[in-house]
Amino acid sequence: MSIIRRILLADDDLSMRSGVADLLEGIGLEVLQAGDGLEALELAKSFRVHAALLDMQMPTCGGLEALPLLHQQLAGLPCIVYSGNLSIATANMAMEIGAFSTLKKPVEPELLRSEILRALASSPFLN
Repeated sequence: MSIIRRILLADDDLSMRSGVADLLEGIGLEVLQAGDGLEALELAKSFRVHAALLDMQMPTCGGLEALPLLHQQLAGLPCIVYSGNLSIATANMAMEIGAFSTLKKPVEPELLRSEILRALASSPFLN
C-alpha cells in the first residue's frame, strides 16, 4: 500500500488554484485547496499534509503570514511560496522565514512539478 502524498494549496485566485490543482492531481497527488492562509491553517489542522504551496499575496492572510504559523503547527513542513510579484527581496524574506523555495507566477508546469516533488522528497511527514 502506498502513502497518499497530500499537498496543501492556498491561492485566492480560483482559476490559478484550479489549474495548479489539476496539474498536481495529474501526477498522482491529493490536493487540499484553500482560498487564503487562514483556511490553509484550518485544513492543516484537520488533514495530514506533506508539503504546501502558498500564494504570497492573499486577502486576510497571505503566504508570508501563514508560513510561520504552519511551521508552528507542523515543524519541518516544506512550504513553497509563489507570487506574480516575486522580487529578489520578497524571495529572500520568504526564505528567511522558512520557505522551502520560491517561484514566480506564472510557473512553468515542469518547474512546478519538479519543485513539488523535491519538497515532498524532503518532507519529514512521509517517513
